Amino acid sequence: MLPEVYTVGPEYAHAEARKSPVVDGVVMRTLMVRYPVLLTPMEKEMAREVCIAFRQAAEELGRYFRNNMYPGEGTGLLRLHSTYRHDLKIYSSDEGRVQMSAAAFAKGLLDLEGQLTPILVSLVSKDSSMLDGLENASTKMEEAKARLNEIITSGAKTVHNNDQPEKPWMVDGAGVPPNAPELLPELVKLTKKVTEQVRLLAKDEIEELAKTSPYDLIPPYDQAKALGKTNIDVDRIAAGLPCGSEGFLLMFARWRKLERDLYNERKERFDIKQIPDVYDSCKYDLLHNAHLNLKGLDELFKVAQLLADGVIPNEYGINPWQKLKIGSKIARRLLGKILIDLRNTREEALSVAELRSNQDNNSAIQNNGREDTDYHSKSQSKVEYTRKGGCTGEKSMDQDEDDDKETKYRLDPKYANVKTPERHVRTRLYFTSESHIHSLMNVLRYCNLDESLQGEASLVSDNALERLCRTKELDYMSYIVLRLFEDTEVALEDPKRFRIEMTFSRGADLSPLEGNDSEAASLHQEHTLPIMGPERLQEVGSHLTLEMMEKMIRPFAMPAEDFPPPTIPQGFSGYFSKSAAVLERLVNLWPFNKHRNTNSE
Repeated sequence: MLPEVYTVGPEYAHAEARKSPVVDGVVMRTLMVRYPVLLTPMEKEMAREVCIAFRQAAEELGRYFRNNMYPGEGTGLLRLHSTYRHDLKIYSSDEGRVQMSAAAFAKGLLDLEGQLTPILVSLVSKDSSMLDGLENASTKMEEAKARLNEIITSGAKTVHNNDQPEKPWMVDGAGVPPNAPELLPELVKLTKKVTEQVRLLAKDEIEELAKTSPYDLIPPYDQAKALGKTNIDVDRIAAGLPCGSEGFLLMFARWRKLERDLYNERKERFDIKQIPDVYDSCKYDLLHNAHLNLKGLDELFKVAQLLADGVIPNEYGINPWQKLKIGSKIARRLLGKILIDLRNTREEALSVAELRSNQDNNSAIQNNGREDTDYHSKSQSKVEYTRKGGCTGEKSMDQDEDDDKETKYRLDPKYANVKTPERHVRTRLYFTSESHIHSLMNVLRYCNLDESLQGEASLVSDNALERLCRTKELDYMSYIVLRLFEDTEVALEDPKRFRIEMTFSRGADLSPLEGNDSEAASLHQEHTLPIMGPERLQEVGSHLTLEMMEKMIRPFAMPAEDFPPPTIPQGFSGYFSKSAAVLERLVNLWPFNKHRNTNSE
């Protein structure tokens, strides 16, 4: 039995509030380019080209989940969903591209047809308080970046010897190349080389625009046109123009900004926050503008990748203890919701198991009417028991106030034309930013370092810790999956009845320079990168109980009682209040209301 599949993954555009100096842009892992929070027309033009390609990737990943993450064939999940035996909820951060990615994934998961907007409206819930924001960790991230700047510019690390430590992930600044101070000037030089080539390509456009008003340098951004675009413009590529509608002028402005921000010649100072931006821009052009044959771009990409591999994972903590502290601040609410999801699933599974046991005990009763009455009364009592938090004595775990709906729309076994009416799967999908998935992963792998959990082993195996240490970037559509399994052969009170299986994927973490010639040609033609398959975070045969998972995560998670009650969306609050007033007046005028008042008197 698989009661729950729970997934956390970066968003369609990795909405990241990178406000200077902590965070200074939006990380678009689909584009491989980090953007400012308020996108300029130049940057929005770049977003047009990969939206369709990566929405298709999100839809394909949804199909993969349908066919591989659930028992049986892919049609099994669709059968469960169509018979009210699949409890699905999808949450997204506030960023629009994040929500569209969630809708595309849902389209593939449920084999839906049509446009994404109706899917988004009907299936995806926005929860910015849980999936957005870095305010709580801004001070700690400032400290981490200051220390990271010192390590990269001076090469100073906690471990100075040349011997590889037994656990390399425990070192301050793990992943930073030892020759980082020498790579920085090379990065600046190569960036200038590429920028100059793009300037020459944009020369004609610059001269043409110089003849017009200087206010026309950047063309207006047509969002409807951008979102409605369905194909890569092959005619522009064949004509030797940049992919899509970016134009050489905008492309030059993008590279010129990187060149200026990367190194301040007057102060002779490097800005290491720009390293991921250079890396992303290189990756974008290698993937989408390879036909322009920019000399030195591949070399610049390699240098930028070496440095970015040290910067990106250390932005969320320079060592495991700092990663844990920052991660617990960023993902506190998300971690609390995970525990709520898992506990609700366990209580529901226990209720089903007890109901099944009661049905077996009552199978000898001849009076069908009495048997049906007993079944429904017990069903109702068990539902109420589950909604009140079961044996935990705590308040209801689901703060969405959707428990009534879940109970109301559950499949009635009495009338079900299916073989296993009691089978029920819960799925919770969370689409969020790079900061949140890094934070969640850091808590999962380093939670045992907390003082309250001293002596406990990590939730993640040493083998997986080593692989995660080598995984520098959690790219577009990277994800973490927590699956809760129930062993129905184990006693209800035995902690081993429920176990957790954790996997993760690096997402579209593949260099445009990797692969043989045929693979590279295919990637360039499709303008996309494949999403890496899932990897285990535990050893094969290991048994992580739900009880142990709760013990390890609870110190860093928001308690259930601290979750605020659901509120009416701001955009609809006025509508609902006005509607309530109108309805109240109608009820007062309605004839039956008068009769009721007369009778009561």
